[in-house]
Amino acid sequence: MLATASFDGSVRLWNVQDGTCIRGLSRHKDSVYSVAFSPSGEYLASGSLAGQLYVWNVREGKHIKSFKGRGDIFEVAWNAEESRVAACFSSNIVSVIDFHS
Repeated sequence: MLATASFDGSVRLWNVQDGTCIRGLSRHKDSVYSVAFSPSGEYLASGSLAGQLYVWNVREGKHIKSFKGRGDIFEVAWNAEESRVAACFSSNIVSVIDFHS
């Protein structure tokens, strides 16, 4: 599976075998700059120019967690234990969010 971010605010999951779109994840209002699968592949984090971080359940396509920061998000990443998500903001801030709380 492949995840893509888009300037139209959408996140899409793709089947890499045949190139078909499995599902679209729509909640962002602004361009999405970064996506990252959790280490298990069960979750996907997405970050937008509006400073909005969303975490999705990949299998169900459901939004499960949100975080709003200051500035645009240019990168999101998970820790190896899948307990935290980091977001790098244009305001020179890195926020680390506890995924399980």
